Amino acid sequence: MSRVYNFSAGPSALPESVLKEAQAHLPDYQSLGYGVMEMSHRSKPFQQITQNAEAALRELMGIGDEYAVLFLQGGASMQFAMVPLNLMNGSGSADYIDSGSFANKAAAEAKKFGTVHVVASSKADGYTHLPAITPELFHADADYVHITTNNTIYGTEYTALPDTGAIPLVADMSSDILGKAYDINRFGLVYAGAQKNIGPAGVTVVIVKKSLMGKALRCCPTMLDYAVHEKEGSLYNTPSCWSIYVSGLVFEWLKAFGGVAAIEQQNRAKAALVYDYLDESQLFRGVAIKEDRSIMNVTFTLTRDELTDTFVKFALSKGLANLKGHRSVGGIRASMYNALPLEGARALVDCMKEFEVANR
Repeated sequence: MSRVYNFSAGPSALPESVLKEAQAHLPDYQSLGYGVMEMSHRSKPFQQITQNAEAALRELMGIGDEYAVLFLQGGASMQFAMVPLNLMNGSGSADYIDSGSFANKAAAEAKKFGTVHVVASSKADGYTHLPAITPELFHADADYVHITTNNTIYGTEYTALPDTGAIPLVADMSSDILGKAYDINRFGLVYAGAQKNIGPAGVTVVIVKKSLMGKALRCCPTMLDYAVHEKEGSLYNTPSCWSIYVSGLVFEWLKAFGGVAAIEQQNRAKAALVYDYLDESQLFRGVAIKEDRSIMNVTFTLTRDELTDTFVKFALSKGLANLKGHRSVGGIRASMYNALPLEGARALVDCMKEFEVANR
């Protein structure tokens, strides 16, 4: 069977060239006679893999030496606890912006370790837009401000970061990291599950200012202390070796593409194709308000709800997979991460046009 255009929200599509390279090296990596999945994480070959991956990510995102780059486990959900355990060490409070399901979960988890101020929320409106943020919302003594830059389920994203002044800005960047350019220097800490734009599930990237580490709460388990992982070079325990290896291949693929700026241009072109059609369609309609639309996750519904499943099946017959919306909201979701080519967006629009003509 030929490959389809994969619109999965995560784990999501990987570049085909990366898959082929990983496949070729599966039984034998660099003539060692064994593959990465069989390799000791303490060995020199794997340490080189980790160092290369970190160097490539630093280059792609412009990460300076004042930041540590960690390859951890537990997904972004583990970071919901690790962030407050490591950073809620001053006033014992933090400000959270509730812009979606995962942002809400992050705030709920942080409440176990200190005081959480939800300073803005769009929950009452079904997260169809982003809550308005102004500097005066933040508490001067907050240990950090937490934001989710892109909301995968609802198809919204921030086009401008909040001004938090001297308060460290912490971002869950799981679904738009490397998909659009960010000035890393605006953040105290960034975390991202790999399974969107980075690589296969199993590894979580954390980029954290070194000045924020080493002050974990006394109750913080050793495994959840950023300083421990930084000291051990992300090798305190056995890491997700294969995921780190493939992530490194993706970083090199992105560098060859032209970097984050180049892929962002393509991502915006993909999103524009779909949104332009949604805005003129009589059958399909976008969910997120125009001002807050995500370029990574396009969410939409059909004006005739009974046709939703029929459309998903029709799209699959055309080679467009995993378009069903999240179980909590339904509808359709087209996740168009870096690995989905521009042709995939064109194919989706053509499919929607054909389906609309047939169901007038």
